Amino acid sequence: MQFLEVLPLVVVMVSGPQILSAIFLATSQRWRTNSAAFLAGAAISISLVVGIAYVLDVGVVGRGRPSMARTGVVLGALVLAMIHTYRTRETAESPRWMGSIESASPRAAFRLGFLLMGFFPTDLLTSIAVGSYLSGRDAPLWHLAPFVGATLLILALPSLALIAGGARAEQALPKIRTWMNDNSWLVSEFVLLFFVAMTLSNATP
Repeated sequence: MQFLEVLPLVVVMVSGPQILSAIFLATSQRWRTNSAAFLAGAAISISLVVGIAYVLDVGVVGRGRPSMARTGVVLGALVLAMIHTYRTRETAESPRWMGSIESASPRAAFRLGFLLMGFFPTDLLTSIAVGSYLSGRDAPLWHLAPFVGATLLILALPSLALIAGGARAEQALPKIRTWMNDNSWLVSEFVLLFFVAMTLSNATP
């Protein structure tokens, strides 16, 4: 089924500040309501963008191979971005808004989920790509659901870990959050490498 072909893009959707935000909210004072609000906002925005891309058939994903020149330009830009990310890894800082997540209100958590998952550049492009890809292959509308559901499931993992793991998860999550925050450049490199693989795959006959 076509929806299986786009499921790997879930990794791109949640890598970086997205999963970090979910972890920060899971360690906040009102983590239950904040995490639920974050997921609700994410569900609405992802579904909205993917659905619009599907209905309007935005983009040309899945409608032929890109030219070698275009592929070379995209690959060159991605490689330069990877080099820049590596060279600035020591000075890279988390976005300022992340510092206020732990004290966020449910309304702020909802807004964060809506804006971050729907309109963060990589997520916006990924959602458009998924919608146009499935539309271009005449896949039924319900094929969008596994992509949206898998994305939300991964974002919910920190909260689910707290529910299932209790005190042990409460001790582990801050350590995971600190590691991911200190090594955010590795997450960025992984996402860029994923896009390189996608570009090469799309260019291969």
